[in-house]
Amino acid sequence: MQTGFWKNKKVCVTGGAGFLGKHLTKKLKERGASIFVPKIERYNLVEKENIIRMLDDAKPEIVIHLAAAVGGIGFNMEQPGKLFYENIIMGAQMIEQSRLRGVKKLVALGTVCAYPKFTPVPFKEEDLWNGYPEETNAPYGLAKKMMLVQSQAYRQQYNFNSIFLLPVNLYGPGDNFNPGSSHVIPALIKKCFDAIKNREDKIVVWGDGSASREFLYVEDAAEGILLAAERYNKSEPINLGSGKEIIIKDLVNKIVKYAGFTGQIEWDTTRPNGQPRRCLDTTKAKREFGFEAKVDFDEGLKETVKWYKKQTGN
Repeated sequence: MQTGFWKNKKVCVTGGAGFLGKHLTKKLKERGASIFVPKIERYNLVEKENIIRMLDDAKPEIVIHLAAAVGGIGFNMEQPGKLFYENIIMGAQMIEQSRLRGVKKLVALGTVCAYPKFTPVPFKEEDLWNGYPEETNAPYGLAKKMMLVQSQAYRQQYNFNSIFLLPVNLYGPGDNFNPGSSHVIPALIKKCFDAIKNREDKIVVWGDGSASREFLYVEDAAEGILLAAERYNKSEPINLGSGKEIIIKDLVNKIVKYAGFTGQIEWDTTRPNGQPRRCLDTTKAKREFGFEAKVDFDEGLKETVKWYKKQTGN
């Protein structure tokens, strides 16, 4: 149900040209918002001066901060310093400069990687501080988590209205399929199609397949962010997810089937599994701003495979 909340609202979406950003800005346009998307070529948001210039150019009422340095397990292990620095500096300066320039509301996107490695399943927001994150992505997860600390501190001292959302792994058409930085679903889809194209009889998958993950279709994620931006005005963190858990082994079998790969799956157990289990408690999002994921996982996966196949001409 659309309320007219977004009509003519001036909204700055950092990372608006990215995977999630494209879906989000499309929905904002449909709702009549006036959108400003800073391109990285002109606004490198790690630099304070560029954030100031962006806010001066956009003059937004609402900032939705999606921009992040991000990647899969391999990328996190290779570049932990870059991921920590760029995310912490970008988040801290984005919130501070938005406050100084009178932005009415800031929506900060955190990450499921902020949760402790061994969190009771399903992850509840109250468990966020009960341990250290999984080591392979801790620098990234902790850097993003500092936006939550800042949001709460700034609400307390300055009455600055910012909110902090914790999405699970996203997937869908338009995802990042770059093998150097992609997450598990696009990485596996690409592996299957590359193997088919090159007539290879096996694909190699990291870990042993025992870890579990939860995935949220990108359209659902965009809808959840907009609902939160419209209706939620507290600094307590909120999970955004589907509430459904899947074992990586089962995920691989589904992707192999939908991609039409008929070869062997080889598990490289010298590679890490990452966090043992991931599944969010999503009751708070439903209670606070009426969000529930709508897209069935198998249907979303088929759409993603179909999109990639079309893009690559396989």
